[in-house]
Amino acid sequence: MNQLDRLQTAIGYLFRDIQLLRQALTHRSAGAGHNERLEFLGDAALNFVVAARLFARFPRVSEGDLSRMRARLVREETLAQVAGQIHLADTLTLGPGEMRSGGFRRDSIRADALEALIGAAFLDGGFAAAEGMVDQLIVPLITDDLGGEELRDPKTRLQEYLQGRGRALPVYDLVQEKGQAHERRFVTRCLVDGMESTEAEAGSRRKAEQQAAQMMLLQLQQYQDTGPGCRHAG
Repeated sequence: MNQLDRLQTAIGYLFRDIQLLRQALTHRSAGAGHNERLEFLGDAALNFVVAARLFARFPRVSEGDLSRMRARLVREETLAQVAGQIHLADTLTLGPGEMRSGGFRRDSIRADALEALIGAAFLDGGFAAAEGMVDQLIVPLITDDLGGEELRDPKTRLQEYLQGRGRALPVYDLVQEKGQAHERRFVTRCLVDGMESTEAEAGSRRKAEQQAAQMMLLQLQQYQDTGPGCRHAG
């Protein structure tokens, strides 16, 4: 069994047009016939199916919490993990530059390719094919305990924490960008009045801000538990 056959077994769908499958697995760095348009289509199908499954599974959950649940299920990190489980990286077609830089390990490339696969299935077999793939790969991640405080991203939780105590909202500063264009790293700082600032580094500004916010939350919780004694931001 070759790699494409293994992948089709893992995703629960056998393509009639194998060229659609190959296109879904082709990164734009490899030239024409890449997967970006399929990714656009797959993203829409993915969001709809996940939203429908969440709506049915959690009849008493608010719109805001349903949105947060969906965001967690369709975010880059989750999709990249699913892509890893089905060994999607083994089937990707990348340009020479991305190959040299290890692009097949990048979460964004793997997540985008997974969405492109869903889009390709939609074109190949209709909505039922895309729906079946989402049900096979993503819907099992929907569990009865999905939701609650842990679903809110750190920036949202930090904002709610401060608002609930009548404090000013946090400020995020970009401290530094470094690395080559294909391997950018971002250092961001989170500032909250009366607290020592926190800094974090990640492959995107958004991720760095989330990590800095999480560090600030931990600091605030420790401050609350132990009382005053934290250094003020300078």
